[in-house]
Order: sequence, then C-alpha cells, then structure tokens
Amino acid sequence: MFEGNSALGFCMVLAIILFSTKLLGLIFRKLGLPQVLGYIIAGILIGPALFGDTLGENGVALIGFEGKAYHSFLVLPEDNALSIFAKIGVLLLMFSTGLETNLKELKQTGLAAVLIACTGVFVPLVLGFLISLPFGNIGLGTSNIYRCIFIGTILTATSVAITVSVLKELGKINTKLGTTIVSAAIIDDVIGIVLLSVVTSMAKAGGAGAENLSGFDWFKAQWWGTIIMIIAFFAVAILAGWGFSKLFKWLDKKWPITHRIPVFSLALCFLYSWVAEEVFGVADITGAFLAGVVLSTTHRASEYTDKKVEVNTYTIFAPVFFANIGISSISFAGLKPAILLFAVVAVLAGLIGKIVGCGAVCKAFKYNWRESAIGGVGMMARGEVALIVTGAVTSTAIGANALPPEFMLMTVLLILVSSILTPVFLKLLYGKNKQLPPAGGGGSTENEISEPSEIAGEQTSVQ
Repeated sequence: MFEGNSALGFCMVLAIILFSTKLLGLIFRKLGLPQVLGYIIAGILIGPALFGDTLGENGVALIGFEGKAYHSFLVLPEDNALSIFAKIGVLLLMFSTGLETNLKELKQTGLAAVLIACTGVFVPLVLGFLISLPFGNIGLGTSNIYRCIFIGTILTATSVAITVSVLKELGKINTKLGTTIVSAAIIDDVIGIVLLSVVTSMAKAGGAGAENLSGFDWFKAQWWGTIIMIIAFFAVAILAGWGFSKLFKWLDKKWPITHRIPVFSLALCFLYSWVAEEVFGVADITGAFLAGVVLSTTHRASEYTDKKVEVNTYTIFAPVFFANIGISSISFAGLKPAILLFAVVAVLAGLIGKIVGCGAVCKAFKYNWRESAIGGVGMMARGEVALIVTGAVTSTAIGANALPPEFMLMTVLLILVSSILTPVFLKLLYGKNKQLPPAGGGGSTENEISEPSEIAGEQTSVQ
C-alpha cells in the first residue's frame, strides 16, 4: 500500500492513468467508439468500482481512497490532487470548445439551425423532467424539482463528432443539411451550457441555509438575485470580452506565434472561471467556455492557442478528468435495479427527444421525411459535454439538490448507445445514395496533434 497523495505516489497514479486511458482509448477507437468511453472504462478498471466497493472488505483496487473497506495499491485522500487535475481538465475542455466556436459561421446558419438547436434542447429537457417525476417515489431521490431539471439538462447535450465523421465518409458534410446539423449542434451546446448555469445557480439559491446569510451572499441566494447575477455575469463577460479581444489582436500583431499568447489565454480562462463561480455564482465551466468564445474572434491567435492548449489538455488533463469519473464517480456497490431501469428509460428519452424534436423542425423547413430523419439522428449523439454537465450536477457544491453519483452511469450508457446507433442509422437513411469523399480527405493520422479532434470533437466547424 502506497500513499497516493505524496509527490512520487501521485506520479505513479498519473502513470497508471495515462497508460490505461491511452490503451483503452485506442481499443475503443478501433471499435469505432469515442475514446472518452475508453478513458472512463479505464478509470472503472483501475478504481474501486468493480472489485473494491462491490466486494466490500474483500475487495481490491489499484487506486482507492482512505477510510474505505477495501484494499488498495495506491491510496488517495478524499480531497486529493487527482480531483484538482480533473477540475483543470474540465475547464480546459470547455475553453477549447469555446476557442473552436466560429461566431461568423453561426451567424450565417440561419433560422433553421437555431430552431433545430432550441428544440434539440427543449424536447429532451422536458422528457427528462417528466420521466424523473415518477422515479422519485421508488428510492431514487429525484422528486426534488431541481434534480428532475438536472436530469433533463443532462439529456440536452449534443456531440456532433460521430455525425461529422459519418457525413464525411458519405460525402454529405458540405451539403445544406450537413452544414445545418453541424451548426445546430454547436448552438445546442451553447444553449445547454447557459441552461446549466441557470439551473445550477437556481439550485444553489434554493438550498438550505439561505435564511442565515446576510449582505451580498443573501442577495445571491434569492431566486431573483440569482437571475440578476446571471444576467450581470454575461453582460460583464461580453463587455470585458470585447476589450480582451482587442488586446489579444494587438498582442498577436506585435508578437505573432509566440508562447506568451497561449499563456495569457490560459490566464484569461482561469480568471473567467473564478469570476463566474466565486463572484457571480455561475458555473465555472461557463466562464471557461466564454473565455474561449472571446478569444475565438482573434483568428490566428485563437488557432495557435487552441493547438497549444489541445496538446496539454489531451496529453494529461483530459485523460485524468475522464478516468477520474470512472475512479470516483461510478460505483456498482449500491446500484439498485431502479437506477438501471431509470438509466434505460432516460437513454430512450434522450434519443427519442432529439430525433422527434430536431426532425420535426427539419420537416417544418421543407426537408423531406428522409432528410428530416437524418437531421434528428444527426443530433442524437452524445459526448463529453454530457459528461461535463453530469459532473456538474453531481457536485456537492449544489448541496442537497445534487444528483447522486450513480447517475453518471446513465450518461455513460447514453453516450455508448448513441455512439453505436448514430452511424448505423445515418448510413441506413442515406442508403446507397452516397458519394465518396475527395481523395485523401477521409483519412486520419495517428499523431498527437490531430488526435484531440477525434477524442473530443464537441465543436466541429465546416470550413
């Protein structure tokens, strides 16, 4: 037994995580599944979920936690450096997502993409809320209105990475429908992140102990104060963002392609995150995302920054974040049949919500039935944004309104099922009426710089 909180002990923890996530990630990639699923499975295998918590005192785990009734090779305290690395990882992931957001392209997508995105958020949100209500009576603890909304919020996130790869394979990525799907998915994530901030802030405001607060803390704890703070944050973030955008454009002009630009960019990311959470009570990931959006307007500087951030993010911080989900957020020890049943129902609701909601809007915009079905199916894939949202709503920072960690299983199942079904359904819907991509345009490289887009792929723009 070794202490994982010492410097060398933690290095050993990182070594195990990085090796296992890379190995499982490559296996999942060969199977045509998102590498993030491999990362999470790696965390489950090296953590206590399978052979630690499940077997009690007789259980073993490669990486475990202090005070638990199982044996571990490496022991971490509950408050450990791994969680800090994971937090940095999620902030960098959202920052990178913001950097890859093309505001000019979003402006040109038109009303169709906006409405598809809105229905792609609204319908799964409502379905998730409705299916959560009856399950609160069978021991899931989801009768709390905020918890029900949280479940709906988890179902709203869209990952277009798989859809894009299939559309490229079929030669449909640059069609009107393909462009609309990609743009709608990007807008979908933006709406989902804003929604997450609103709901988490409201949940914090509705928590216990608000009556004992005073001054500014009391103001932020009121539902109307929460709304004012959210509006104020976005106003301040946008206004300050205009100034930061000008500053970074000047820096890029004076010192182009230098390391100081990514360094200053990361500083802005962490500053926005801190201000969002600590000053305005908004989710820190929203701050990181907006910092990325601000810098996305700087073009050459943002592209250079994104490349530098991706290397660090996907080399160490992202694998740690996803592995930590498997290590600390997934447990099969107290898994109830009700939770498994709910996970299946939630997955069905998440898939049907996207297909019906987005497909209906496509039909309203004069697409035929087959094209409308493609639009709905193209929006149903889930990825890391769903995991980030789930991590946020299972956080103890929300107090009594937080979801139990067991609900991470629902998200993992949703990603797995949607990742398998989306390519199958798209190819069936397109049938034999497909064209091959341009020569040399469909392959992928093994180098580490190109890998992040394959792992994450949450924001993919049509150039």
